[in-house]
Amino acid sequence: MSTTPLTAVRALTRDRTPARDRTRENTLQRERHEPEYGILVAIVALAAIGILMVYSSSAIKSLLQRDDPFAIVGPQIFWAALGLVAMLVMMRVDYRWLRVASVPLFVIGVAALILVFVPALNRVVGGAARWLVVGPLAAHPAEFMKLALVVYLAHWFAKRGSAVHGLLTGTIPFLVIAGPVILLVLLEPDLGTASVLAFTAFTMFFLAGANLLHLAGMAAAAVPAVGLMFMRGYQMDRITALLDPFHAPNDLGFHSVQGFLALALGGVAGAGLGESRLAGGLFLPNAFNDFIFAIVGEEFGLVGAGLVIVLFLAFGYLGIRTSLGAPDTFGALLAAGITAWICLQAFINIGVVVGLIPVTGIPLPFVSAGGSSLVISFAAVGILLSVSRETVERGTWNDAPADRGRRDGRAHLPGPRRGDSAPRPSRRA
Repeated sequence: MSTTPLTAVRALTRDRTPARDRTRENTLQRERHEPEYGILVAIVALAAIGILMVYSSSAIKSLLQRDDPFAIVGPQIFWAALGLVAMLVMMRVDYRWLRVASVPLFVIGVAALILVFVPALNRVVGGAARWLVVGPLAAHPAEFMKLALVVYLAHWFAKRGSAVHGLLTGTIPFLVIAGPVILLVLLEPDLGTASVLAFTAFTMFFLAGANLLHLAGMAAAAVPAVGLMFMRGYQMDRITALLDPFHAPNDLGFHSVQGFLALALGGVAGAGLGESRLAGGLFLPNAFNDFIFAIVGEEFGLVGAGLVIVLFLAFGYLGIRTSLGAPDTFGALLAAGITAWICLQAFINIGVVVGLIPVTGIPLPFVSAGGSSLVISFAAVGILLSVSRETVERGTWNDAPADRGRRDGRAHLPGPRRGDSAPRPSRRA
């Protein structure tokens, strides 16, 4: 008899579901339908806008420096195509198989973050050892760790169930899992990516049913720790630049001021594609990466920048809806984690450009230039689409009883439910 993903997952997690439920579970076929095409449209639109803006913001600089206007956008197109393939593959794979792969993915991610600190294997960019170099390939392990952490936490929370609410059974083990990962990224140093990892992990912890008093205690403890961290080195410089970028010493506010200028020049309708005055690199460094949203605002104005924001909002809404309709707790947490990660990263990047957040140096998902971020983000969306293929209407039941037993009234994502078309068990007296 062939082994289904659900059967393998049950064996892995040592499910103690009653034999009656397991027999019924194996006799039922999960109903799959078309994925949430709204998510697909939003992400493909963002990637298309990204390729267009990367070319517009890098062509002149690439021509002057490398005698090739496609030196930056060419690889971006290749990575986007590879990401689309990864998304389509992951969309067709039953997301439950990720429970089997969750531990290996997490271990590989942690190992890669540690290897970044080996001088012979890393590449230091801007004073941070963020890139792992193996032969001709260079990758940003923290990007892979975003997906690995989401997958592992979704599996761990679903397996723990209501025990997540306890101090010794939930909060402390969660900190043991997420804490070292966040610390390793902070030590690179990469404050922006570490913030995305931390906010995503704690969002999933809250949705899984964390004790609110424990969350409040951790937040209170984090405030002085973050304050001490910002009192030294480049972090303090970024705070100074945020508070008064126009008068910050030593041009600390140069990036922010140039970003404001780009948005101001764009006005409502924008200067037009390729008409940016700041995208050459001299006036706005990292125009095709961290500050690409400023170029979108300059060339397409408030209309174009607003469209990008609307696409991310649409993705967030559809991702939340997918999470709420997921057939089991693992799928719900997986969808919520991926949605939170991408939306939080987009918020931080755009917040930097408009002056709400200190400069962090993280890309705008699907829009900024960067192979590692693009491929991993596409793969994550493929997983989200895989979950969306099995969403059910609210109020129905699903045939995965392993995640039941969450009746404590706390904030958590919905447990497993059965689709309307699945045969219902016989009514017992």
